[in-house]
Amino acid sequence: MISLKKQNAVKFIAALLLCVWLGLLLSQPTPFQLIKEFGLFSGLGVIGAIFANATGAGGGVVFVPFFNYLSFSPQSVVATSFAIQCCGMTAGALTWAHYYKKQHSHDNYWKALPSALMLTIPTSICGVGFAQYSSQSNQLLEHLWGGANNLHIAFGSFSIVLALAIFASIPLMKRTHFEKELQNKDLLGLPFIGFLGGVITAWLSVGVGELVAVYLIIRGFNITMSIAIAVVLSAFTVWSALPYHAFIGESIVWQVVLFAGAGAIVGGMIAKYVVLAFSVQRLKLFFGIWVLMLGITSLPIF
Repeated sequence: MISLKKQNAVKFIAALLLCVWLGLLLSQPTPFQLIKEFGLFSGLGVIGAIFANATGAGGGVVFVPFFNYLSFSPQSVVATSFAIQCCGMTAGALTWAHYYKKQHSHDNYWKALPSALMLTIPTSICGVGFAQYSSQSNQLLEHLWGGANNLHIAFGSFSIVLALAIFASIPLMKRTHFEKELQNKDLLGLPFIGFLGGVITAWLSVGVGELVAVYLIIRGFNITMSIAIAVVLSAFTVWSALPYHAFIGESIVWQVVLFAGAGAIVGGMIAKYVVLAFSVQRLKLFFGIWVLMLGITSLPIF
């Protein structure tokens, strides 16, 4: 009976989202022209959300290079990526939260999830706020990569570092016994990584989720739980970053979000099943190679 109620609730939410999406589409002056011009972005949203929610990295690793290829402005690249991730990462976070409810009652390896989120979500949001609203952030970005207009250099450099961190964490995934509780060093390490990741995410639309996931895996925590933490954390982070881009920067390409966001919701809902169906090591290896290639080809040498 409970399972049936949950299935009905899911169907109701899906139907409601579909109605909202159709309402937004039909409210546009030329809906069929929009479908013709932007409909294919739905596939991009599905792919980006699957990678994001199956690995813990933000969907920016898919959206940023693609939007750069389409010659979006640096501001529109980041802003549009954030808006799409708000759809996909939220769907993924809700899916992982439902899975956590089933796991934590009989699996002690998931005990650290609430504490890890409490340590990283506030600091990640603070990192986003620092990056978006402080002059020191702009000076730091200018010093590191020559400003926001060199987004491709920043993204390429970070992607290479991220890929190397992913490769380094793969051998650790063969563990069969995992840490169950956070230790004193995690009480310092996780907030620091959360803040640093929030700053990087505000700049590049990717960062905090994968950094936290890699840290937890290296520390010996359950791999699937680490990915779930990264997804939920990323969902809160991208939502905290959205108001700046929506009301101050005003650089979101909403036509792209309308279609890619819908695809991201679908991708976020099915990503969990990808993680559970395939080897996490192979997913990470494939993802690491792909991120490394994106990083290298984003640099000015190409």
